[in-house]
Amino acid sequence: MELSELIGLRPVPCGGLLVALTRRCPMSCAHCSTGSSMSVSEQPDPEHLLRFVGSFGAQDRPEAVMLTGGEPLLLPELAARLAGLARAAGSRTALLSGMFFAREGRVPDRIMRAITALDHFSASLDVHHEREVPRAGVLRALRDVLDAGIPVSIHLTGTGPDDPYLADAVADVRRVFAGRVPLLVNEVRPLGRAAGLVPATPTGPDGSVAAPCTLAAWPVVAFDGTVAACCNQWTVDRRPVPRHLRLGHIADDDWPAVRERSLGSPVLRMLRAVGPQRLHARYESSPAPAGYCRSCHALADRPGVLAGADRDAGGRVGELLDRFSAEQQRAAGPAALVRRLGCARYADLVESLPPEKSPR
Repeated sequence: MELSELIGLRPVPCGGLLVALTRRCPMSCAHCSTGSSMSVSEQPDPEHLLRFVGSFGAQDRPEAVMLTGGEPLLLPELAARLAGLARAAGSRTALLSGMFFAREGRVPDRIMRAITALDHFSASLDVHHEREVPRAGVLRALRDVLDAGIPVSIHLTGTGPDDPYLADAVADVRRVFAGRVPLLVNEVRPLGRAAGLVPATPTGPDGSVAAPCTLAAWPVVAFDGTVAACCNQWTVDRRPVPRHLRLGHIADDDWPAVRERSLGSPVLRMLRAVGPQRLHARYESSPAPAGYCRSCHALADRPGVLAGADRDAGGRVGELLDRFSAEQQRAAGPAALVRRLGCARYADLVESLPPEKSPR
């Protein structure tokens, strides 16, 4: 599975599942959105996770499973078992790692066994990671993974499109891999330990235009086993999860139940199609709270908005609207999605170059 395929599935409702294996992480990056460290032990119950992924069926499964953390490769055997269960049902598995093991430029056998059970492997790279794991070590380790036959990508993060670190890192990766390794380039967001590093995000659309929420497409297994409808870290960490964004818990629910709730929820259909601020503008006379995500969370206390969504998106029309919005976003391609949600300047790098177009 290539990065472009993974990103291309992102707008598809229940096209994927995000799983936070653990909040523990041996690194201490200043920009960490999850606040991960080795001093925290929060993680879903492994048996519950195995049972949940084991509930996938050949006709009822996500196309992709993304394992994240914290650092998911602190649990390499669990990652490999989950990947095997997913593959048995026809799902493909990707994993995002901070590369704590690559300081010497090699992949330990125990971790390589987990990586070779995957369909895609992604490495996080940024100025904070590089203070603990040298870039050269990460790139050497990625070459070993490529040589083992596993597609790889790099999730590169900087402060913005003009960040000289991004330009330097992109040039280095392109030089070393000659276009074979795609990059997903993002900007630091004010979440977790990064809250004081960058300014708060702008308020976003005013509700006069539709702004589909792609983050509400894939269910997310949070660190405590709660299944949320949104991958925004503010939602994943908030307790209680707003009622309209809670899909269940892996101790009590299986994938078919979670999928049915996500696809059948009128308010989630509308969020994925037009976004929360458009919902406020359509059904509520008072203004929406400032901020795209805050306006979504506020829907829990807006019964008029929820009733309007139920009325307009509770049946076949809502199902078609949800599907049409996903198809439009998917047809625009993965680079278009990154231009909207990531660092637009580097959006085209999500697709690797074919050999004849790779720079020499």
